[in-house]
Amino acid sequence: MLMWLSFAALAQQSAGTLQDALPETAPEMPQAPLPDAGIVDVETVVVSGALPGPGLWKVRKDGHTLYVLATVSPLPRRMQWESAGVESVVARSQRVLLSPSFTLDAGVGMFRGMLLLPSLLKARRNPDGATLQQSVSPGLYARWTPLKQRYLGNDRGVEQWRPIFAAQELYEAAMRKSGLGLDDVVDKEVRRMARRHGVDLRAVNFKLEVADPKAAIREFQATTLADTDCFAKTLSRIETDLESMRRRANAWATGDIASLRALPYESQYSACIRAVTETGLARRLGMDDLRPRIADLWIAAAEDTLATNASSFAMLPLSLVTAPDGYLARLQAKGYEVEAPR
Repeated sequence: MLMWLSFAALAQQSAGTLQDALPETAPEMPQAPLPDAGIVDVETVVVSGALPGPGLWKVRKDGHTLYVLATVSPLPRRMQWESAGVESVVARSQRVLLSPSFTLDAGVGMFRGMLLLPSLLKARRNPDGATLQQSVSPGLYARWTPLKQRYLGNDRGVEQWRPIFAAQELYEAAMRKSGLGLDDVVDKEVRRMARRHGVDLRAVNFKLEVADPKAAIREFQATTLADTDCFAKTLSRIETDLESMRRRANAWATGDIASLRALPYESQYSACIRAVTETGLARRLGMDDLRPRIADLWIAAAEDTLATNASSFAMLPLSLVTAPDGYLARLQAKGYEVEAPR
């Protein structure tokens, strides 16, 4: 369902997925040289072709090892991931932990979900019928106009949407036109690897049940969102961070850990999540403290995985791997040995 998917997408990318390293015993992944048309000083060209991605972090305890692949989004759209090194680790693992995720479960089948779609589409609009221009300040709208023209063209429908939905539409279009993709190609490939080698795939999914989806949709339609900050930060990200996003995508694709650490990362998604989770509806659904609850769920899954498997594999957004208060830092504080790639 569209609204639930919108919430989940925001939570995933910020919290990462909540949005944003080589083991001693794992075979080395090839470090491909940058093509001549790779990173340049002005308007970075997004690399393409077969590329290795970064090395793996390691988390150890009592002779057991969890290998962690740090992921970033967006990535080069035409990238073919040279994943043989990772597949070797997955093949000898007993479990693969998927990236943490969040689901709002409305408990309806496909047919009933289709019947709710018209209401969900209406939920993208302001409850008072205000246009985008009427919903944001003149200064913000003046910044929106050239970006909208550049990336969305003459699309008039988006002008009727709430700022948070208009911002996401613009962001996705900007990524596409910049040679970047938001599809999680790494997750899809790791899932295929695990199935190919018969490895246990373990989802780390925080699910919230919605007892009455119709009532929830009606309430959301009538709710005014404090989403101006989300809108402003998304515009800023497109205006100032596209180059950094290209460099970050290239650094991930070519396995350049030093550049990944050095490049600034400013995400708009925290502001966008707050716009949704600070509503009365979200609090009643239990969405107001999603990030710590998802973090606790992943930490528990990682500890269980390390305790019961000699070798295992996990994927996490880079921000949750490297942050001083991130997931690996929390494991380290619990006495686990954490080793970054060199």
